[in-house]
Amino acid sequence: MTAPRVTIQTGDFDLSAEVAALRAGDAGVGAVCAFVGTVRDFSGGQAVGEMELEHYPGMTEKAIEAMIDEARRRFDIYAARVIHRVGLLPPPAQIVLVAVSAAHRGESFQACEFLIDYLKTQAPFWKKEQTPDGPRWVDARAADDAALARWGIAVLNS
Repeated sequence: MTAPRVTIQTGDFDLSAEVAALRAGDAGVGAVCAFVGTVRDFSGGQAVGEMELEHYPGMTEKAIEAMIDEARRRFDIYAARVIHRVGLLPPPAQIVLVAVSAAHRGESFQACEFLIDYLKTQAPFWKKEQTPDGPRWVDARAADDAALARWGIAVLNS
């Protein structure tokens, strides 16, 4: 059975187990690049008690699958794995994992960076931070839009 490329879940993930699964049975893998995003305790000049993440089931997975397909078209990679958590997450909880395997490190690094840049602006997630002044929705930052633009992709939802 092939492991899923995309999982949206409330529970935490084990980085070591996910990387091992990505490499399993493929002796041609010479590089794995992994990115783990976490909840910060301070954002936008305010303390953050927790972050709430919501998504649109079905649509979110489909959008991320399309991102992985695009990464495979652009880069010489073997496999990719994306896990994104939803629900209430306190600092310093893990939010997202992007892991990519390839024969060489350059392709692995580029594809991993491409995928996280794409996720930050194009994946249908909604984030709300709980601060001392009350809840606030998190908007995409100009830096995230610029990161995606360098890949030649126009931002769709800004």
